[in-house]
Amino acid sequence: MQNIETETTLKHYQQALLNNPKDLDAQIMCGNLCVELKRFEEAAGYFRRIVRALKTNLNACNALCYCLEMLGNQAQNEARYQQAEVCFAEALEYQPGNAIHWYNLGNAQRDLAKLPAALFSFKQSIQFNPNDADTHNNLGNVQRELGQLDKAILSYETALKLNPNLHHALAHWVHQKQHVCDWHDLDIKISQLRELVKTEPIAQISPFAFLAMPNTSMQEQKQCATNYANTVFAPLLDLRKALDFQHQKSIKTKLKIGYLSADFRLHPLAFLITELIENRDKAQFETYAYSYGPDDQTPTRKRLERAFDHFVDISALNDKDAASKIYHDEIDILVDLTGYTQSSRTGLVALKPAPISINWLGYPGSMGEIKGELAGKPLFNYMLVDYVLADTIIAPNLSASNVVSSNTADFSEQLLYLPCYQPNDSTRPVGKTTMKSEHNLPENVFVFCCFNQSFKITAEVFAVWMRILMQTPNSVLWLLDCNQWAKVNLQAAAELAGINRNRLIFAPRVPIADHLARHAHADLFLDTLPYNAHTTASDALFMRLPLLTCMGETFAARVAASILQRINMPELITNSLQQYEQKALDIAQNPEKLIQLKQKLNAQIEQSTLFNPTQFARDLEQQYLNIWHAHAIL
Repeated sequence: MQNIETETTLKHYQQALLNNPKDLDAQIMCGNLCVELKRFEEAAGYFRRIVRALKTNLNACNALCYCLEMLGNQAQNEARYQQAEVCFAEALEYQPGNAIHWYNLGNAQRDLAKLPAALFSFKQSIQFNPNDADTHNNLGNVQRELGQLDKAILSYETALKLNPNLHHALAHWVHQKQHVCDWHDLDIKISQLRELVKTEPIAQISPFAFLAMPNTSMQEQKQCATNYANTVFAPLLDLRKALDFQHQKSIKTKLKIGYLSADFRLHPLAFLITELIENRDKAQFETYAYSYGPDDQTPTRKRLERAFDHFVDISALNDKDAASKIYHDEIDILVDLTGYTQSSRTGLVALKPAPISINWLGYPGSMGEIKGELAGKPLFNYMLVDYVLADTIIAPNLSASNVVSSNTADFSEQLLYLPCYQPNDSTRPVGKTTMKSEHNLPENVFVFCCFNQSFKITAEVFAVWMRILMQTPNSVLWLLDCNQWAKVNLQAAAELAGINRNRLIFAPRVPIADHLARHAHADLFLDTLPYNAHTTASDALFMRLPLLTCMGETFAARVAASILQRINMPELITNSLQQYEQKALDIAQNPEKLIQLKQKLNAQIEQSTLFNPTQFARDLEQQYLNIWHAHAIL
């Protein structure tokens, strides 16, 4: 009733303006009434005209800035970041010392991938308000994305000093310390995060970062994901209710499969799925790629665009429009390939634009569940995603079926089983043959290697590696040069363990073909725990390099074992770090055993289906058919 009266009053003043466009009082009333009606774009138009007439009127400037701030916030909520950027930049023309406007501008610029601009905006915000913890945290996020990891860690530390309860800043701090291999105080902080996951359901702790933290269990990881889902995605239930997507159940001769990702580009994901998509059964399946990441203009991207039947760029669409696009394309099964990793848009899955959804590859764990209500009905244990793809090594099957199992304590989703969880491209490009000297590797030494990212290297695993080097004097450890701080810290840790820092050789990042080619100079790949080699494991085995893993209890800690089991190489799977250490020494100290191991590995790969994307496609598609049939007849 009040809105109707306000509308009537607004029309009265709008008529007055038609009669006298220079009536400032009418302009002010129209602006105020539009604000009351939450029509901020319209209100901003009235206040702009007032500001042009009364350039020094503080109230008019403040009113315009308020409307612009509301518009900017609305735009961010709808993923229309360019509009948000424009609004906050305009507001700063009138209030250049407003820390909140600088903060919001930085957020919009970060979402637009304008990282240097966002860096400047956050620094400006801090200049005008140095005591805002959120701004220091967001500055840290931008510094992290720019590769300024040392500065990012300091920004997170400042944020935590200002607000010790800024739990996501603590998770960021821990994860970046892992990236630089600075393990000081990590055990204490990880224990704090584990307790927060258990006791603070609104603590917004990154589920992906939590996966890599030592000693976390599958149950804790699931709880962390559930906490995150309820904090981030539960509000989308209102939008889901408004969209009210209705899905038909029917037996179909051809299914539409949608793949959702930010990483359809030169990225490890492409090396896993491209040939799989190319080898789909075109008679039974129609494939859609929904891309919301950057187009890097590489041949890898072009190949992916050709591989799918339809390649749809949804990066400019907000969640509502992107979900509506997926729904109107009549997708039957939507596969989220990104999950809770960088640039995630899993909120699209929460809107249920397809009747069936699957979590696969990007995030190795349960996505959690949302607790709430929809249409007045309680939604306890509402699964964010319906299924997660796994195998019996990654998630031992507790049901009688070897196809689909019911939920276990470790997963919110139903488990959908494949012979092996991870697909592979058999056409990985391999560069030219090189010499050891080109990689700073000495001749006539045993080369242990690990090309996993530095955040996967824990203090415990590194201590094992140092003991292995100590007991194998004529050996080196070849690591990926992830960042300058990790290199310095690992060299220092080696010397503390009594190992000459020069025995750690660091491999720079190079194109994938050159990276694969250099595997020929390694003798044994030493895996990490609790986050195994995933794509990196497949790279090593593709190049016939033996990979020794230690299988843990969590999803991320069992992927390498899954791959090795697929090629029937159980002798490379250990179940404790003590066994892992002894096995590495046994291989390194017995040249004949290493030769036999490599011969067997080569033979097993030749006869296995690990690098057979056509067979993988048939196995995966059979599961698609199974779950669609189950859905259609219920």
